[in-house]
Amino acid sequence: MINSVLIVDDELGIRETLSGVLEDEGFDVESCSSGEECLEIVGRRDFGCILLDIWLGAGIDGLETLQRLKSDGVGASVVMISGHGNIETAVRSTKLGAFDFVEKPLSLERTVLTVKNAIRQHHLEQTNAQLRSELAEQYVMVGESVAMRALRKQISIVAPSDGRVLISGESGTGKELVARAIHAQSKRKNAAFVEINSAAIPEELVESELFGHAKGAFSGALKAKKGKFEIADGATLFLDEIGDMSPRVQAKMLRVLEEQRFEPVGSNTPVTVDVRVISATNKPLDGLIESGTFRSDLFYRLNVIPFQIPPLRERPEDIPLLIEHFNRRFSADYGKRPKTFDQAAIDVLCSNNWLGNVRELKNTIERVVIMSSKEVITPSELPEMETANEQPAISFRFQTFKDATDAYQREFIQHKLAQFDGNVARAADDMGVDRSHLYRRMRNLGIK
Repeated sequence: MINSVLIVDDELGIRETLSGVLEDEGFDVESCSSGEECLEIVGRRDFGCILLDIWLGAGIDGLETLQRLKSDGVGASVVMISGHGNIETAVRSTKLGAFDFVEKPLSLERTVLTVKNAIRQHHLEQTNAQLRSELAEQYVMVGESVAMRALRKQISIVAPSDGRVLISGESGTGKELVARAIHAQSKRKNAAFVEINSAAIPEELVESELFGHAKGAFSGALKAKKGKFEIADGATLFLDEIGDMSPRVQAKMLRVLEEQRFEPVGSNTPVTVDVRVISATNKPLDGLIESGTFRSDLFYRLNVIPFQIPPLRERPEDIPLLIEHFNRRFSADYGKRPKTFDQAAIDVLCSNNWLGNVRELKNTIERVVIMSSKEVITPSELPEMETANEQPAISFRFQTFKDATDAYQREFIQHKLAQFDGNVARAADDMGVDRSHLYRRMRNLGIK
């Protein structure tokens, strides 16, 4: 229990006084007189805070008890109590992992405040641990194919360095997942993972987002703002969809990579940073270089260590593992019992083209978990999909050419939107049409 306190002191009067005061404050209190009893009690229940006397009677003292608590992985915040306090003892307690140190004779008011702070710290640590666990589960790399094993090996080799990485692959293959895995195994893992998607930000704002701006640099810049590069100082910066970066921003990016220094928009004061850059693209940059829309010198700066993510259709043996992973994850998220996918359903999923790769498979499993009321998933419970050996069937149920054309365009646009998680700008770019044209067509076809 987070709101529980264990008092460890060989003086009965102190145990009784502290127990009464803390219980009046709403804490659940238990007490004992020795380090051995303390270790036995924490073995059977959790505490938010342990008040531990340094000088106990017979048996192990408080410092040894503290050392054993920490080596056993006890997460409670430990507050040390001493009637013979000195700086050396306080420093040693802190080094062993104590949260705080109070001296006898105890100030009950200060002791209660210290316990409240210790409980709060314990709660924060538990919350952070849970968030880290959930984040790790969200970004776990699933798959035992040769390609995935090779990818994990490459990550383990590259991650400890500060070398720049360029990750290439189709949309939905998991480029961000690889970038996060590199960061998690790097020397910067305790720092931030800062990300920016070049395709999702209007071109006129990309430079400000990357490098920040000074107050009054442009209309609407009411105050100075730090850019992603400055925020990522000492950390990792993930540049997604690097192929969509404008030539002007590319030129400034090249200088930043060379010098690790830049000037915010509207400012003449340089900012120096230490940033590891990981970039990603779903476009063939060599083709963009040939067409003159991407700088070759920037490409060589970014492509120090290249990663190529295989599409899902090239590693079908990973699909059953991904099905089970997403099934467990979304069932837990929505408070449902995990589904059971029968072999026929798995075979259908394995034979699909998965043009949207892992992202499309993830969305499909999430939809099944939410929408299906059945515990066993058969092919009839799956949404319609195109198998690898089939071409889309031509329907002759329409009376007019316009009806057939509208139906095809509606299905095609919806498929593209699903492929890009509803991002209209990216879908339009992939389809080779102007974004405003796609918006108009969606309205005409009744697509929200």
